[in-house]
Amino acid sequence: MEKIVNIDSISGFNAANNHKTLHPLVTVIDYSKANPREWGDVDSIKFNYGLYSIILKDVVCGDLRYGRHYYDYQAGTLVFYAPGQFISMENPKVSYQPMGFGLLFHPDFLIGTPLGKTIQNYKFFNYQTHEALHLSDDERTMILDIFSKIEFELKQPVDKHSKKLIAANIELFLDYCQRFYDRQFITRDVAHKGILEKFEALLNEYFLSEKPQTLGLPSVAYFADELHLSANYFGDLFKKETGQSAKEYIQDKVIEEAKNKVFGNDKTVNEIAYELGFKYPQHFTRLFKQRVGYTPNEYRNLN
Repeated sequence: MEKIVNIDSISGFNAANNHKTLHPLVTVIDYSKANPREWGDVDSIKFNYGLYSIILKDVVCGDLRYGRHYYDYQAGTLVFYAPGQFISMENPKVSYQPMGFGLLFHPDFLIGTPLGKTIQNYKFFNYQTHEALHLSDDERTMILDIFSKIEFELKQPVDKHSKKLIAANIELFLDYCQRFYDRQFITRDVAHKGILEKFEALLNEYFLSEKPQTLGLPSVAYFADELHLSANYFGDLFKKETGQSAKEYIQDKVIEEAKNKVFGNDKTVNEIAYELGFKYPQHFTRLFKQRVGYTPNEYRNLN
């Protein structure tokens, strides 16, 4: 049996965790104040998020799954959820005391703030699996310090500075999380190099198969899924490791394959375009001209 929990109201979430609502659109949660979780006889729980939620949990409460994949999750990690996402918890313990901290804010809070214009830049809200943020002790201290500053501001009487200060601290928190993720990309360098090697092998394999004709041009999302990563996390990882976007790298591979086909056989440009996965030959010709400086036929004659 599956239980469904909707997380779309700050006041409702506070009430469920024994917290007073200090602001209708923002809250900082200390989970140790919540009652022990009693899920009853359920096989899984589905959490539907209508809020931005960042949770630092200090107790493993079940297997967290987003889509088809499991979080790289353990006690002492940060996980990020955005409105419109849902998370499944499988094998929930019958009873456990939640521990840790959370920052939740309604998307309406961002209206009219600088953060409202940049929130989409924090791609870790769309990371999926093997991608939670693992904090060092110093990073954890920094995170909790910002949580304390936000909570302090929430307890003050509302004035013309309140929203600006709360939003600024949330943005500061997210900027630090971005820095910590950059650090994580570096400290997990060995594992990431293995991922890049697998990506290169998958990309080569793609063009040796009939996938271009059946699936079309290779995409970042396809390879991310094959590597059990979200497209955003894989894209950020690849950019950090190589300085080039994964999309640009794939296009380079497409052009390399195109040059070999144009130069190495007598097939028409249209036939080559379809073999590579282009839906429309004119798109192939346009990309080839942009990247090589010649049309496919000009390149063939030149060589």
